[in-house]
Amino acid sequence: MTEQHDDERARIRAAMDRLLTGQATTSNGSLTIVALAAEAGVHRMALIKRHTDLKTEFYARVRAETKQTPETEKRLQEAVRTLRTTVTNQAAELDKLRQLVTNLTLANAVLRATTGPSTPPEPAADARSLQEGTEAMPDNVIAFPTP
Repeated sequence: MTEQHDDERARIRAAMDRLLTGQATTSNGSLTIVALAAEAGVHRMALIKRHTDLKTEFYARVRAETKQTPETEKRLQEAVRTLRTTVTNQAAELDKLRQLVTNLTLANAVLRATTGPSTPPEPAADARSLQEGTEAMPDNVIAFPTP
C-alpha cells in the first residue's frame, strides 16, 4: 500500500511541475486541483483527503512561481466581497426600518395625545334607518349631500 501511496505522490509532484511550466499533457492546463488531479491521473478526492499537504504545496507554488492567485482563492475572495456587500446593504436597510419604526411610533403617540383616549366607535345605525331619518346620525359618520 505504501508503494502505491509513494507512486501517487510522485505522479502528483510530476504533474505539478508540468502544470507550472505550462506543459500539461492530460489536463486543460489550468492551475486548479481538478487539473492537477487529472494531470496526475488520480481522483480529485485523493488530493483533498489523502494528500492535503501536496494540495497546499501546489497552491503555494502557484503563488510563488507564477505570481498568480489560485483560481479557487479568487472565487472565494469574490464570494467574500459579494457577502460583505450584501451584509452592508442589509445593515443599511435595517437602519432605515428602525428609523421608520421610530417615526411611526412617535406619530402614533402624537395622534393618541391629540385625540384623547381611544374609545371604540359606536356602531353606525343601519343605512335604511339613516335614510328614513328615524335615528340620529352618529358623530363619526359624515353624511353625503343629498341632491
